[in-house]
Amino acid sequence: MVRDLTQGKPTFRIMNFMLPILLGNLLQQIYNLTDSIIVGRFVGKDAFAAVGSTGCLNFLVIGFMLGLSSGLCIPIAHRFGAGDYVRMRRRIASAVYISAVITVFLTVITVICTRQLLILMQTPENILETAISYIRIIFIGILATMLYNLPANLLRALGDSKTPLYFLIVSAVLNILLDLIFVIVFSMGAEGTAVATVLAQFVSGFLCIIYMIKKYSILRFQKGEWQVTGDELCSSFSLGVPMGLQFSVTAIGSVVLQSAVNTLGSDIVASVNAAGKVNMFLSQPMEALGLTMSTYCGQNLGAGKLDRIKTGVKNSLIITVILSILCGIIMVALGNYLSLLFIRQEEMTPLIEESISRFLLYNSIFFPFLGILLVLRNAAQGLGFSILAMGAGVFEMIARSVVAFCFVSAFGFIAICYANPAAWIAACVILVPIYLYSLKQVKKMLFNHIEE
Repeated sequence: MVRDLTQGKPTFRIMNFMLPILLGNLLQQIYNLTDSIIVGRFVGKDAFAAVGSTGCLNFLVIGFMLGLSSGLCIPIAHRFGAGDYVRMRRRIASAVYISAVITVFLTVITVICTRQLLILMQTPENILETAISYIRIIFIGILATMLYNLPANLLRALGDSKTPLYFLIVSAVLNILLDLIFVIVFSMGAEGTAVATVLAQFVSGFLCIIYMIKKYSILRFQKGEWQVTGDELCSSFSLGVPMGLQFSVTAIGSVVLQSAVNTLGSDIVASVNAAGKVNMFLSQPMEALGLTMSTYCGQNLGAGKLDRIKTGVKNSLIITVILSILCGIIMVALGNYLSLLFIRQEEMTPLIEESISRFLLYNSIFFPFLGILLVLRNAAQGLGFSILAMGAGVFEMIARSVVAFCFVSAFGFIAICYANPAAWIAACVILVPIYLYSLKQVKKMLFNHIEE
């Protein structure tokens, strides 16, 4: 069911919209973690390290596609908030055309360059071939990633955060079943989990599209609405691509950092991968709140409700700080136990166990900065300032790269532990003025509209 976020109490609307996204994000994490858990438990530590060593490269490319699909749906939320359904459908057409071209281009480039990229990242020799096989299959399935995420983000732009959750449940269950079949029955190793991920995404994507077309009459195109102008394409491109690049720019810093991690050996690679999985899972409440703000600000911008935007963002900042403190406490208390999902007890050396504990402790202390980052960045994007918001990604990239180039060689693993906090703080430094500038520009735009 589509939901109008321009009416009712802001905090209630935000939390009500956020909860299905949070459940969906947690399922998405379980979906993603399944590969690592099954590989770690049924194949071994080196295979787990191989999958983990591709994580930042995966985020560099797949993260771009996720950001692109989210950004392309921002103008759709604007038009829905304004009640202009004809132009909304034309924006959907623009999103389809842009995502199709970029999907083909990225698939070809990444499949060809997989080996060179992993060698450039100094992936340890004992896990290199497994890493190549795994991530190449994921890249072949970029179309599957977009096939699910573009319709899912489209529905969220219309205020429907529940339907994408239902199809994600289908995808997650299917992925787990296929993982077990390919790894345990057919002994396909890490490659089997990659194939399972791609197939599950294809199924959920097709089901989501079929349901969406049949269920929502406002998404049924009329004659001529698939014909879009150059201005409409450029406008959608200018919102979608910067949001995708923001993910990728952030990931470039992670790629550089992963290269530094790789020089410390496969045990440290396994440690950082396991700790990173726990960190990512427990950050999902903040991630969900951030995604909510993108749609919330987008719809209220379309409705011209600036005061409502300010109230929603202020309340969300308070909520995200509280959530981040709670999640940080849980991470420190349970992090080492959760890491046993990925690494068998008999392979959990003292070095790996201590490394995981340190990484999670230092990250948890700075979790509030991550929460603030996610709220402000998505708010600025929802207001239509994706290019400016990309500056936060640049600051994150610089911070992680500085740690990798300047501190890992001198301080070793302890520098790795401070890389994420440094990136979060750097992003917040630039996001506060970006958000305030965005509000100022929106206020000016709405005032001029009233004057006209």
